[in-house]
Amino acid sequence: MPAKSSRPTVVGIIANPASGRDIRRLTSRASVFPNAEKASMIVRAIAGLEAAGVRDVLVMPDNGSISGIVFRTLGMSDAPVSSSGGPRFVDMPVSSSAADTLLATERMREAGATALIVLGGDGTHRAVSARCGKVPLLALSTGTNNAFPEMREATVAGLAAGLIASGAVPPTAGVRQNKLLRVSCDGRDDIALVDACITTNPYVGSRAVWDCAQVDELFVTFAGADGIGLSAIAGQLEPVSRDAPHGLHVRCTQPAQTPRRVLAAIAPGLVAEVGVRDYAKLMPHARTVLVGRSGTIALDGEREIEFDTASRIEVSLDPHGPLTIDVAATLTYAAQHRLLRGYIGDAA
Repeated sequence: MPAKSSRPTVVGIIANPASGRDIRRLTSRASVFPNAEKASMIVRAIAGLEAAGVRDVLVMPDNGSISGIVFRTLGMSDAPVSSSGGPRFVDMPVSSSAADTLLATERMREAGATALIVLGGDGTHRAVSARCGKVPLLALSTGTNNAFPEMREATVAGLAAGLIASGAVPPTAGVRQNKLLRVSCDGRDDIALVDACITTNPYVGSRAVWDCAQVDELFVTFAGADGIGLSAIAGQLEPVSRDAPHGLHVRCTQPAQTPRRVLAAIAPGLVAEVGVRDYAKLMPHARTVLVGRSGTIALDGEREIEFDTASRIEVSLDPHGPLTIDVAATLTYAAQHRLLRGYIGDAA
């Protein structure tokens, strides 16, 4: 059975109430991921954590759409609880914006969390990755375009997170290093976990990118041939694994302007033809500089930065991105080392 630690193990759970509800629900055929299911996933993840011996679980509060269901199901207080020893909400103000995710991540780190379970899409995980430091993430998909997080049963995910957080499974066996993109524009620095896209759209607007005619340059950390989202463009040119030391840089154009074209699943129910001028491997730390254009920069599928012809954009690949928990590898190690086996008569 999981070894007992001399100090309490703390695990944080962050669920974005807004994930899976952006404009791509209207522009494509994506389904809505209900907050009731996110709450159910949190409850199931806590069951997995408790089975792994984790009792101190911090949950990000929200306006009640998720946390309200969680505290009623678990008999928790609807107000933040400061004492340890069971599931509790982080003591923090709720703004119903991305600031909640950032603040919750910081508070959980300060509380000594050794793993974070994150429910959201690529954008949510990007926000957590900006503040989590070396705390590994258990990435669960509840968003629209989900290239970074995985679809996993939350009970199993909680069990794996608990084994890593408590040290029962060493990081070398169940935690992997991810790449990220560093983007700089006019003094603003930001990151992307999957893709950074230079678009010709002049305004941030509704943020989501669904019109490939506006895609000018695309940078990806990894790209699966079976992926969805903007990285699927790169995946149809040259698949790049998460473990590959490089990424890919794709220069796009209108399909009518080039004989090189690909069909890519840009969003659920939306397959688009994209023209490709050329593409090349994106090597670690090499800086790509873009000038003399105007538009917006989309990070992990959402437009975040507006720029003009006087702007200078720099993009580089950083191999030292966030750590994530590999559920399959973690539980395989646990099985091989009999961590979850017990027999009648074993010492408690």
